[in-house]
Amino acid sequence: MKQQYVFTTTLSFLILFVLHCSTTLAQGPAAAPVAPTPAPPSPTNVTKILKKVGQFTLFIRLLKTTQVANQLLGQLNNSNNGITIFAPTDNAFSSLKSVTLNSLNDEQKVELVQFHIVPTYLSSSQFQTISNPLRTQAGDSDDGKFPLNITTSGNSVNITSGLTNTSVSGTVYTDGQLAVYQIDQVLQPMQIFAPRPPAPAPAPAKSNKKKAAVVSESPDETPAADNSKAATTMQNVALFGVATVVAALFL
Repeated sequence: MKQQYVFTTTLSFLILFVLHCSTTLAQGPAAAPVAPTPAPPSPTNVTKILKKVGQFTLFIRLLKTTQVANQLLGQLNNSNNGITIFAPTDNAFSSLKSVTLNSLNDEQKVELVQFHIVPTYLSSSQFQTISNPLRTQAGDSDDGKFPLNITTSGNSVNITSGLTNTSVSGTVYTDGQLAVYQIDQVLQPMQIFAPRPPAPAPAPAKSNKKKAAVVSESPDETPAADNSKAATTMQNVALFGVATVVAALFL
């Protein structure tokens, strides 16, 4: 009886084991967990970079009001050329005359901002071998309207626009595509801030000198003739009066 019980128990265990294995094989191997897709890198935003660093409030305002910030966003995310920006600090803008920015029209403000942007990426080491004049987004410098020249002396990088002479005082940001360098003066392009030559004086009106001479001489001659005639008449009247008196005495 005991052997029969053991046999029955063993048989039940085997049946359960076979059923478990069959179920496991039917289900197949467990699926591996799916790794999450990495999020795409966020677009490079110049204004956010400058805002995070601080002391570029006025330059950020100009970038936004002129819509140049949106242009940079598109260029940095759709081009392989890169961008270099010379960013003036708030102190640089405060050193300008109070009416300087307010006197500029919308087109000149855009040109002023673009004059601080080079449409290629420049590392600090490239300043040593750069070719002058440097082309900016404001326009071609060959015509003398937007000249920008860079010279180096040791680790010092000097920038001149013909009206402004300043130097790079620090690296704000660089990632191989975008380089932002701090400068302590606003770069003033010749096209906007160079003194304009005075307007030529209007040509004098043509005059007829011969007619003027005739007119100026006629009045002088007429009074002289009239005076001579008047004097002769007075003399005749006087003589006639004397003759009348003398004749009366002898009568």
